[in-house]
Amino acid sequence: MIDSKIIVALDYADAAGALNLVNQLDSSLCKLKVGKELFTAAGPQLVEKLIAKNFQVFLDLKFHDIPNTVAKACEAASNLGVWMLNVHASGGTAMMQAALEGVNKSKYSPYLIAVTVLTSMSQANLNEIGIENNIENQVLKLAKLSQLAGLHGVVCSALEAELLKHHLPQDFLLITPGIRPASANKDDQTRILTPTQALTAGASYLVIGRPITQAVNPIDALIAINQEIQAFA
Repeated sequence: MIDSKIIVALDYADAAGALNLVNQLDSSLCKLKVGKELFTAAGPQLVEKLIAKNFQVFLDLKFHDIPNTVAKACEAASNLGVWMLNVHASGGTAMMQAALEGVNKSKYSPYLIAVTVLTSMSQANLNEIGIENNIENQVLKLAKLSQLAGLHGVVCSALEAELLKHHLPQDFLLITPGIRPASANKDDQTRILTPTQALTAGASYLVIGRPITQAVNPIDALIAINQEIQAFA
């Protein structure tokens, strides 16, 4: 099976909208990301439907709570059969290790990754909440903490991918949102790269939403991006 580098973000308000898009896609060309809005509206039943359609699913719920609560949430999420799930690295080592224990209790073995700094965050946003580190140093600090806790990778901006590749093991996964083909709008992302730029920098997988989901023909848009990055397949 080809390991597609593209994760399509299903940023929909309900199952009907998401399934309408998914039915136009090909599971050999992409993976799917289910986030908070869609999961809250459609629940685990939708995740199970997507998996039944042979899609690998990244459950993007960014758990962040006391260790015991996160452990149980990660075990429950893992038991859905998802390919990947995540927590916030800012929850600390104890929480991340508890999350990994929860994943390991499930009958599946999904990747567990951590969110470093959201791609919508600017330096001013970080300073506003009391973090004096610059973005790059904060991302690196949280990524190293995640790796030491035993996690499989992190979510980061593609702009930090090269930095992280230099300081972390080569098999440590870097999941990069904020990816836009050169012709696409930036929307609300402030730290973005094109698919080819991101993979060249060291990204493992690319989260892409609106350039595919809002395309006139989503499968054509997906095929075009796959062709653009075929050297990295």
